[in-house]
Amino acid sequence: MEPPAGPFFPARHGSQRYVCYCGAEPGAAFNAYVTNASEVWSTDFNQEKLERHMAQSGISEDYSTKFREAFEHRTAALTVHNGRATLELKEDAWSLTFDLFKLPSSEARMRLQALMFGLMGCVSSLEKRLEAAEGAAAAAAAVCRSEKNQPRSQKLLMPDLSPRKNQGGGSAVLAKRRVPGESLINPGFKSKKAPTGVDYEDS
Repeated sequence: MEPPAGPFFPARHGSQRYVCYCGAEPGAAFNAYVTNASEVWSTDFNQEKLERHMAQSGISEDYSTKFREAFEHRTAALTVHNGRATLELKEDAWSLTFDLFKLPSSEARMRLQALMFGLMGCVSSLEKRLEAAEGAAAAAAAVCRSEKNQPRSQKLLMPDLSPRKNQGGGSAVLAKRRVPGESLINPGFKSKKAPTGVDYEDS
């Protein structure tokens, strides 16, 4: 027996808790189930019964889609009475009612085993997806931290080329101090003769 793929929905009736779910069976494309972890109720559809129910409901769309929509919107209602269960799905544009019948104990055990292994498969799949998502998030965070810290480190390593200002707010370029005897026209050339001044006697 193949584990049910779901969807799954937790429901209550009085003080009892139930799990509603659906799955495909040999000879039928769809069946709905309800269990309280000790007993199991089923729609017991074969292909003929399923087609008859779909014709009466006026809905030709896959019932699994309708169950998923109702379960996601939490518009499913369950009642259990006299060994039978009734599951109602209600949306704005449609409604469905399913009568479910209690399965014999031997078949109920098989269904519960299949349900347990199906839920284990769902949990394992979710854990793998969560682990992959956490790894991707950690890698993205590491890249963001690297990009955030990179300009700062480059700034610390680069020389400061910005112009410096003196205290008076003047030009940042400091004038080179002229050495006595150095030519004003040709900086760097130093006269070999000492300056003698102006001779006024010859004039």
